[in-house]
Amino acid sequence: MKSIHTLAITAGHQRALRILLIGSGGNGSAVLAGLPYLHHAMLAWGFRSGLEVTVVDGDTVSPTNCVRQPFGASDIGLNKATVLVSRLNLFHGLAWRAVSVPFTRELSLGFSYDRAVDFVISCVDTSAARRAMDEAFNSASGSWSKVHYWLDLGNNAGDGQFVLGQPLNAANRRSRSRLRTVAELFPSIVDPTLGEDPAPSCSAAEALDRQEPFINNVLATSALSMLTRLIRYGEIAYHGAFYNSASGRGIPLAVDPDAWERSRRRAKRAQAEAVAA
Repeated sequence: MKSIHTLAITAGHQRALRILLIGSGGNGSAVLAGLPYLHHAMLAWGFRSGLEVTVVDGDTVSPTNCVRQPFGASDIGLNKATVLVSRLNLFHGLAWRAVSVPFTRELSLGFSYDRAVDFVISCVDTSAARRAMDEAFNSASGSWSKVHYWLDLGNNAGDGQFVLGQPLNAANRRSRSRLRTVAELFPSIVDPTLGEDPAPSCSAAEALDRQEPFINNVLATSALSMLTRLIRYGEIAYHGAFYNSASGRGIPLAVDPDAWERSRRRAKRAQAEAVAA
């Protein structure tokens, strides 16, 4: 049965909402470009402090990144997060942070006493990276045990998806209504044994074959639209979507605890059959 999810964060009007963006490449740079507009909108709607954003990415700009990501020749060799955050801070008068190292479970960002992260937005392209986040966020203790929401974006050449979930941790207790994460709904996305190709593109043509120019913008805009509705109105009826550029179709992922339970049972049966085989 489809349901409505109610925002589980109560501090949005007392302090800035903390967003951790992991990855600032194709999807990440598109998401980051939209976050200042959400920040300014929140202030106009009466939120006291808007957004407090930290971007984590250990990658540097390569020549092929300049084909479909917002980097120029003068950025080549520089850290992606540092370039983009510096640019946005200057243009929008912000004080957001860039952390020029890869995400790890041991990474500490120095948040205030409660150490809570309201929204993690992950825009990475390997199963291993998602597995590290899944293990970190689904923990009852440690630096990442108070991640309230995890929004993951991923794509192939012409299709992709975004999924908002609530990791099972100190901030989110086990319940039927808890939003299931991308790792729970689609376990293969965090399984590096299934194979992946982390090698960078060697040419502009190869980069465009791997990802069409505007798929990142479609996913980022759609994900931010969903996030905006959750923050402004305090509820959503869907927690993700799938998009295919060839057909032009987008399919929402409904908030549906019954469907989550059926998915869990199928995954459990499949695991038991695999072990028996």
